[in-house]
Amino acid sequence: MPSLDTRAPATVGAPAPPFVHPHRRRINLALFAIGMATFAMLFSTQALLPDIATAFAVSPDQASWTVSATTIGLALAVLPLSTLSERFGRARLMTVSVAVATALALLMPFAPDLTSLIVLRALQGAAIAGIPASAVAYLSEELAARATVGAIGLFIAGNSVGGMSGRVLTGWVAEGAGWRAALAAVAGLAVVASLVFRLVLPKPRFFTPASLRPRRVLASVGGHLRRPLLLRLYAIGLLLMAAFSAVYTVIGFRLVAEPFGLSAGLAGSVFVIYLVGTVSSAVSGPLLDRLGRRGALYVAIGATVAGLLLTLTTSLAAVLAGLVLITGGFFFGHAVASGSVSRVATHGKAHASALYQVAYYLGASLGGTAGAAVYHRAGWAGLVSFALVALVATAAITLYATARARATAGAPAGATRDADPGARSGTPAGARADIPAGAASGAASGAVASTAVASTGAGVPAGARAGAASGAASELAPRLAA
Repeated sequence: MPSLDTRAPATVGAPAPPFVHPHRRRINLALFAIGMATFAMLFSTQALLPDIATAFAVSPDQASWTVSATTIGLALAVLPLSTLSERFGRARLMTVSVAVATALALLMPFAPDLTSLIVLRALQGAAIAGIPASAVAYLSEELAARATVGAIGLFIAGNSVGGMSGRVLTGWVAEGAGWRAALAAVAGLAVVASLVFRLVLPKPRFFTPASLRPRRVLASVGGHLRRPLLLRLYAIGLLLMAAFSAVYTVIGFRLVAEPFGLSAGLAGSVFVIYLVGTVSSAVSGPLLDRLGRRGALYVAIGATVAGLLLTLTTSLAAVLAGLVLITGGFFFGHAVASGSVSRVATHGKAHASALYQVAYYLGASLGGTAGAAVYHRAGWAGLVSFALVALVATAAITLYATARARATAGAPAGATRDADPGARSGTPAGARADIPAGAASGAASGAVASTAVASTGAGVPAGARAGAASGAASELAPRLAA
């Protein structure tokens, strides 16, 4: 039976995946499980920071290094591991990464001092790096463009569930049995999620190994870094994560202090709000259909800013409402940006995704460490100001993209590689005139919106992904800018 999908294969030389993968549900479940394990381990000490600071008699910004060391380790390792995934396979690298990270998680409850704990956390971050370095590339290879968007949303939803469950679990376990027992509980959760991933994930069908050629890797990375479109997406990921990480690194300190005075268990329970991120990332595709990519980013930024302002009050209800808006806005914006990178890159997808992860987790490190330092010196108002600066910068980048799209809307097709006529927010009617007439006919209109979530520059030649007329709508994705 001929393939129903006409997109170019993600890995050079691999056959094009069918529109409906026979094991799509298994893939979604497996990536959800490993996403949950990743975030449960990655931020396992975040809800425990007040307890760790007390146990080792250190300041909040010193304790925050148990979070920042992990994200720094991840940021440093994600690009080299993404290169290995091109040679040895995404599934294999994810399996090894989650196994090593889980083994380190089992050692952490026995750390004798803060330095040992920080070193273990840094090593764990480096091990975890193989998962985000491979997951998005795996999905873009194994699933057709229309299914990739939703699958990436579910992977990010797994991240939010893992982040929530790990934090809530550690909060309550720490209250009853101490922070070391809480870290052991997270390790147990990671073991279960990792086993689900390994048992459910089907064998890759469309991966073709690439040779480990440093010159080719450098050329691929350099090519991505020369694309303004990708650089904007990387900057957006960094800034959004800096604001989000700053808030959630410090929120535990604020909630256990006056005027709230919550117990460790109750403060940890606040992280159940992460479920909002599960929903907002999972529904990112349909919302992008209505809003366009830049419109979706404006909504994400606006929601996060409104949430930050709400947290300035001394009302617990208002603070919780603010956290809901911050979490929903962040995960929605992250789903938009990361999904876009996976489709913008026409080659070296693992490297493109890895560069996004480098920026994203550098943002986490910056936000966690700098945010804790600002809070230690200027209180919650200072922390909110820090996060607002990051969000204003994010809005400025998005506004620049909108202005660029308006300026290039009337230019001939292909005049600028990273023009932005396809993202609807602020784009005049008819700005998609470079798309061949009738390209959308013969395919469901919803497929256009699904593929447009992660698309490339306007300079891709018509017919570059030639195929059956029934799949013509899939050609829209590489022709719509982000």
